[in-house]
Amino acid sequence: MTDPLSDLWRIENSEFQDSSSLQSILSSILQSVPDAMIVIDDRGIIMAFSRAAETLFGYKSEDVVGENIKCLMTDTDQSHHDQYIRNYLTTGERQIIGIGRIVEARLANGDSIPVELKIGEANIGERKLFTGFIRDITEKQANVHRIGELQAELSNFSRLSAVGTMASAMAHELNQPLTAVANYLEAARDMLDDPSPDNLAMVQEAMAAAAEQSIRAGQIVRRLRDYVSRGELDLRPFPLKEIIDDAVTIAKVGIDGPLARVVLRLDDPDVKVMADRLQLRQVFANLVRNAIEALAETENPQVWIHGRQAGEEIIVEVRDNGPGLSEDLLHSPFEAFQTTKATGMGLGLSICQTIVEAHGSSIQVASEPGTGACFTFTLRIASDVAM
Repeated sequence: MTDPLSDLWRIENSEFQDSSSLQSILSSILQSVPDAMIVIDDRGIIMAFSRAAETLFGYKSEDVVGENIKCLMTDTDQSHHDQYIRNYLTTGERQIIGIGRIVEARLANGDSIPVELKIGEANIGERKLFTGFIRDITEKQANVHRIGELQAELSNFSRLSAVGTMASAMAHELNQPLTAVANYLEAARDMLDDPSPDNLAMVQEAMAAAAEQSIRAGQIVRRLRDYVSRGELDLRPFPLKEIIDDAVTIAKVGIDGPLARVVLRLDDPDVKVMADRLQLRQVFANLVRNAIEALAETENPQVWIHGRQAGEEIIVEVRDNGPGLSEDLLHSPFEAFQTTKATGMGLGLSICQTIVEAHGSSIQVASEPGTGACFTFTLRIASDVAM
């Protein structure tokens, strides 16, 4: 098949009268240029198609040379391409030439991929040729997306880590109202030893002041909880198993000594749930890490994560065979600043409750001394429409 680009160049340039030499030069360029290279004329007809373009698009050169470049475009760009060329030839105003942009390219198998397109222009006598250099950026976009995810994760974990610093700073602020409450109540108790009318009036004042200070303490705690939960949920369909696997890996980081065996049992291993992946992962990471730490002195320590379908929801259980929750902790397990750990801050379960409630569910715990603890909550199954 005659190469139309070689014919045109040979006719319009007297320097290249030896068509075989020209053909050799052009063939070398088309065979060796690293990015996909396509040459079209001012009617949009493909005149040259490099080897890299063959690899990228899945077409042989002879399949597309002589065809309109629109055969490599998605429907969106097909309807406008010829008009773009006419506008440029008429006005001389460059929209893409020398600038480059990201477009969708259609492959021979019908798939579409994102590509970076850069266009150069050449004048051959009275004719114009346009050379497009095309690079597949599917992997690049995936990397950008992954970087975005990592940045979001970093922001999420930075916020949670900052809770420790924030809580330490608030310790003094909390100590003031709580100390005042204790002092007012002690004074009221002492005055009740002599319940005279004057003392009873002062007792009422002390009780009112104690109530005011307790409200102040509650506001401080809520402020910290709001800080932890601040931000909108990004609910999307995500594989539940993938979220849990990542969380278990995170939960085991930094734990010394033997680790508990974590057993995951999902009725449907491929089930997807509507979730903010980062925040839900934090829930599982907190629950699993708490269980592992509670099992430090347990023989044959085990943690079971079970997900069973119930209608349009998944009922999730995180259970261990440890000593269980203490009676005091079981009374209000999700209250902030409650902990049995020497170095703990008592925020993990409160954070779990906040995130689960933001997902439209609630979290419960059941525990008996010596039989472990079981945390239960539900997640909405992602529908086919959502996926």
